[in-house]
Amino acid sequence: MSVCFTASRLMKVSEVRRWCKEMRENPALLMATELKAKEMLYKRFLQKEKTASAPTLAV
Repeated sequence: MSVCFTASRLMKVSEVRRWCKEMRENPALLMATELKAKEMLYKRFLQKEKTASAPTLAV
């Protein structure tokens, strides 16, 4: 399985290795983390869509 991790903060190498090991050993945790990330991205997308489609007050 190919997985790409991104970090929202600076992490030590040991911390990254620990996360990768934990994810490899527990596919259910990987799936839960992925679904949570997708949910957050989808909420942001919907929020942007609502603000972009809001009416403007052009005169």
